[in-house]
Parts: sequence; structure tokens; C-alpha cells
Amino acid sequence: MNDSSAIRPKRITFLIYLLPSIILFAFMVLVPVLLAVRYSFFKWSGGPKMEFIGLDNYKVLITDGNFWNAFVNNLLIVFFSVFGQIGIAFVISIFLMSKVVKWKGFHRTVIFIPVVLSSVVIGFLWGMIYNQDAGMLNWMLRTIGLESWIKPWLDDPNLVMYSVTVPIVWQYIGFYLIIFLAAMQSINSEVYEMAELDGATGFKKMRYITLPLLSSTIKIAIMLCIAGNMKAFDSIFVMTGGGPGSSSTVMAQYAYDTSFKSYKLGYGSTISVGIMVLSVGLIIISRMIGGRNRD
Repeated sequence: MNDSSAIRPKRITFLIYLLPSIILFAFMVLVPVLLAVRYSFFKWSGGPKMEFIGLDNYKVLITDGNFWNAFVNNLLIVFFSVFGQIGIAFVISIFLMSKVVKWKGFHRTVIFIPVVLSSVVIGFLWGMIYNQDAGMLNWMLRTIGLESWIKPWLDDPNLVMYSVTVPIVWQYIGFYLIIFLAAMQSINSEVYEMAELDGATGFKKMRYITLPLLSSTIKIAIMLCIAGNMKAFDSIFVMTGGGPGSSSTVMAQYAYDTSFKSYKLGYGSTISVGIMVLSVGLIIISRMIGGRNRD
């Protein structure tokens, strides 16, 4: 018996170590998804009485204007989050990797703090900032003489989606910043040194070295951004409750209201399945676009 085979664990050992994680993942993810798919074929208001109706819930979902309005709201959040969260995080990470910026650890910590805060806390915090009469935002505008810019940020149906998207973008910049910093630190410094010898400036190094080498990381970040924002709910619910009217209702809140306020648990499960299908579809489209750009 050689040394490598003596220290290599047996396959059954790997399986035993993985078994708790597999069971936990199946219980927390796979079982709820399968149950949601099953309940989506029933007319169910809770309790033991369930009426099998086949695909009727899906036929209603396809023509449900409220669901598609909520989907458009999610798309708006995804659009601004991809450019806001990932774009701003990428630019900040470029600055933090440069030799000009001092106290890099302090800046990383400050930017990452919103990530560890609860989304409910974020919602309360920005709800106070947006308050029309006593909020910090309108107070600052009034102080610097921009009274005409003062708005009812959470009460105007034309503004509310942009208002609730800002805290979401702000909260997760630090998350993508850490991902980009880790990826940039893995790039061999000799590549930059050779580029500098060839006369490459900071922008050219970013354009021709950093950006191409981080393309895979950016694709993963976009995928995470889409998946995260397609299920956005808690901070928006705290700030507006989906209003005024349904102008800031997102798909997850529509599923929540349908299931637990209207007690249509079967149709609520159908909405949840719809959210999953649309999220996977958007991720696949983003991967296809990313692959085409690479070619």
C-alpha cells in the first residue's frame, strides 16, 4: 500500500460526511419546491379539503395582470441592481486595489456593514429617510435650497419603485465588492507589472486585463443578482406594503398576499412556481448573452 492510498478516505467516508448536508438541503429546498409544485394543481384554502383542478391555476396565472405587473416591478429592480450593485462594487473594488487609496480595510468594513443588517431594519431605516415631512432626504433638499425637488418618495406611484430600489442596491454593494476583491487578488501581479512596462495606464489595465480575467466572476455575480432580486420582498414590504395601490408590489409579495391574506394557497403555490420558472429563465438568458459576448 502506497502513502497516498493510505491517507485517502474511502468513498463511503465522503458519503457519510456529505449525508447531513444533503438531508438538510433536501429538507430546506427540494421538499418545499416539490410541495409547491404539487399544491399548484389544487384549489386549496388550507385544511384537509383539496380539490384537484389540473392546470387551471396556471391558465389563470398566464392571464393574471397583477402577477405580470409585479413581474415588471421585479425586472426594474433586477435592471437597476445589476448596474447599481455590480457596477458600483466593481468600480469601488478597482479603487481599493489601487495604491492611491489608504485605510482599505476600513473602507471595506464600512461598505460591507449594510450586508449584515436585516432587510427589515433596512426598510425601517430608509422609510424614515424617505418620510415626506420629517425625513432626512427632504430635509437635506430643503436645506440646500432645492425645495422643488422635494417629493413624496414612497407615496407617488411614479416614483415609488425607484425609491424602494435604492436601498436594495445600497444594501448589497458590499457583498459583490468582497467577491470582486477576492477575484482581483487572485490575478498574478506580474501580469500588471508587464502591462506597466508596455506603458499601460490604469484604465487600459482595467479594460484589457482586469475586466477579461474577471468575466467569469462577473457572470456569476449577475446570476446571483438576478436570483436575489427576483425574490425581493421584505424591505419593500416594510417601506410601502406594496403600495400605493399595487404600484410597488413584487412577485413574492403577491404570492404572500394571495396565500395568506386571500387564503388561496393553491394559487399562491402556482405563483411561487411561476417566480421560480421566470427566475431560471432570466438566469439562462443572461448566461446566453454572456457566452455570446465572449465569442
